[in-house]
Amino acid sequence: MEYVYAALILNENDEEINEDNVTAVLEAAGVDVEQSRVKALVAALEDVDIEDAIDTAAAAPAAGGAAGGAAGSDDDDEDDGDEAADEAEEEDAAADEEEEDEEASGEGLGELFG
Repeated sequence: MEYVYAALILNENDEEINEDNVTAVLEAAGVDVEQSRVKALVAALEDVDIEDAIDTAAAAPAAGGAAGGAAGSDDDDEDDGDEAADEAEEEDAAADEEEEDEEASGEGLGELFG
């Protein structure tokens, strides 16, 4: 987690997220730095818009709570949450259909054997 926090600190201060800067932040915090983890983090964040990722992550709890009556999110945030909710509903519907199919096929076999 401290590696991600280092990247967030750099982002917050409008500093470039590169291996040297991440390493400097971690060393300043007293962390025993593993260069392979630093390289992996920097590579993973290369094409990521951190501000957008933060906004999306902040919307996730609201999207999950939307079914429970949570209110007060932007339209863009609602669209992201709606997509996730729709996917979850589709998975639930598919699982229900499979169960119904299994039950229906079981009834026929039960009648054959009494």
